[in-house]
Amino acid sequence: MSDKDYYKILGIPRNASVDEIKKAFRRQAVKHHPDQGGDEAKFKEINEAHEVLSNPEKRQRYDQFGSAGLGGSSSAGRGGFGSAEGFRFDFGDGGLGDIFGSFFGGGPARQGPKSGRDVEVVMDLDFREAVFGAEKEISLTLDDVCIQCQGQRAQPGTEIKDCATCKGAGQHIRVMKTPFGNVRQQVVCPACHGAGTQIEQPCTACAGRGVSQQQKKINLAIPAGIDDGATIRLRGSGESNYQGSAGDLYVVVQVRPDKHFTREGDLILSEETITMTQAALGDNIKVATIDGEVTMKIPPGTQSGTDFRLEKKGVPKIKGSGRGDHIVRVIVETPTRLSAKQKKILQEFQQVKG
Repeated sequence: MSDKDYYKILGIPRNASVDEIKKAFRRQAVKHHPDQGGDEAKFKEINEAHEVLSNPEKRQRYDQFGSAGLGGSSSAGRGGFGSAEGFRFDFGDGGLGDIFGSFFGGGPARQGPKSGRDVEVVMDLDFREAVFGAEKEISLTLDDVCIQCQGQRAQPGTEIKDCATCKGAGQHIRVMKTPFGNVRQQVVCPACHGAGTQIEQPCTACAGRGVSQQQKKINLAIPAGIDDGATIRLRGSGESNYQGSAGDLYVVVQVRPDKHFTREGDLILSEETITMTQAALGDNIKVATIDGEVTMKIPPGTQSGTDFRLEKKGVPKIKGSGRGDHIVRVIVETPTRLSAKQKKILQEFQQVKG
C-alpha cells in the first residue's frame, strides 16, 4: 500500500474530530459517487480514507506509522463502498494460479459440455498454518466415472444402440405453434437425456448412471498468508459425469483464532502489559511473536495504549513478496494492592511532583 494522505483526501485537518470526519466523508462521497457520474477511483480513495480515520485504532497506527500501520487491510480500497472482499485462488494444475478479485463474483463461465457438479468444502486451519502455509489432505466421497462400465452406463459386454428417438444426436427439433407462426426449437432428447444412446441392460455397479460414489484423497498446498474466508479453487477435482468431465472443488478456508495474536491484512496485532515503573523508567521486555520471542525496548515515559512496530514480523504478503509488520500495543498496569511502603513512596512522589 502506497502512503496516502487520508486527511488531505477528505479535506480535513489532522486533529479533526470523529464528527468532522463523518461530515467530510459524506460531502466527498456524494460529490464523487459513481452513480452520480463521479470518478470511481476517487470514490474508492475517499471511502478508504474514511474507513481508516473513523476507526480510532487504525487512525492511531496510521498517524504513527503511515500506511505501513494498516497492513494492506483496507477493504474500501479493494472492494468498493459497502462491499465484502476476499480472495479466490485458482489451483488449476496444482500450483497457485490467478487470484480472482471478489470472493462473491466467482470465476469465468464454463464453456463447452456441461461438467460434473462443483463441490464446496470447509477447511479449518490454525492461525500459524494460515500465516506460514501448510500441506493438507482432503478426503471426499464423490461421484466419479464408474470403474465397472467406464462411464458407458451399460453392463460390460452388452449392446449399446443409438437412441431411437433422436437417432444418436442427443437432441431433436420441437415445433411449437405460436401467434406468430410455427417456431422450431432444438431441445435435449427426452428419451436419452442428451446421451444419444439407448441402454438395454444398465450397469449393475452404477445402475446405469455411468458414475458411482468413490473415495477420493487430494493433497493441497495451502499458500502462506492465506486469510480467513478465502476460497481455493481446484479445477477438475469436483464430481464427474459419466463422460469423465469433472466439476471443480472449492475449498473455503476457516482460520481458528489465536489466543495471543489477531490479524489485520498482513499485520499481526498483540498486546503486552507492563508495570508503572517500566513505563516511567523504561525497560527491555520479552515479546511473543509468530516467529518466537524477541526483545523490545520500552522508552522512559511510555504511555498506556502506545503502539510499537516490529518490522517484517507479520504475515507473508499473498500478492507480493516480503512480510507485513507486527504491531504491539503496550498496556500500563495500575496496581490495585499496595503495601504501606509502596503507598508511602507514591505519596512522596506525588508531593515532589506537585
